Amino acid sequence: MDETAARPLRADAERSMRAILEGAERVLSVDPGASMEQIAAAAGVARTTIHRRFASRQALIETLALDAARQLARAVDDGRPDTAPAQVALHRITVNVLEVKGAWAFALGLPAEPGSEAAALHEDLGRRCITVLERARADKLIDEAADLEWVRRVYYALLGESLHGGADDADVDTDTLAARIVDTLLHGAGPRA
Repeated sequence: MDETAARPLRADAERSMRAILEGAERVLSVDPGASMEQIAAAAGVARTTIHRRFASRQALIETLALDAARQLARAVDDGRPDTAPAQVALHRITVNVLEVKGAWAFALGLPAEPGSEAAALHEDLGRRCITVLERARADKLIDEAADLEWVRRVYYALLGESLHGGADDADVDTDTLAARIVDTLLHGAGPRA
C-alpha cells in the first residue's frame, strides 16, 4: 500500500479515496483487467488523483482487498458475536455479511496475500465464526457431536450460494436470505417436528 494511504486522510481526501475504491469495485467486477484510467473515470476523479494515492494498479487492488476485509470485520462486529444470543448474532451477522459481500464481491474474491493484514482479518473472521457456532452449540441449536469446522464451511457455502443464486433470489431482501441461511444451517432441509 502507498505510504500516503496509511496516514489519516482529510475529509475531502477520504471522500476521494472512498470514490476510488467504490469505482474500482464497480469496474473491476465487470472487467478485472480494467486500467487505472477506467477506474478513475468510474470514480469521477482525475487519473492523477489515483496515481497520487497509489504507486501502482497492484497497490490499488491490495488496498481495495484490505478495505473490503475491514468492512467485513466491522459487519461481524456489528452482529455482536460475543454478547447477543447466538441465534440473534448468527442472523444479524449473516444479514451484514450478505450486504458487504454483495457490495464488494470482486474485492472479497481476491486471494489475500499470506501474512497480510487482509489475510489476518479473514483468519480472525473464521475463528470468530467458530466461536458463534460454539455458542449456538451450547444453546443446543447445533448438535453437540457436530464438526464445527464443517458447519462453518457449510455456512460459508450457503452464504456464497445465496449471493450467486438465480433470478428467483434477485428481489429477495438480505433479511429474508439470512433467515433462509440460518434456518437451513440449523435445521437442514428435513421435516420439522
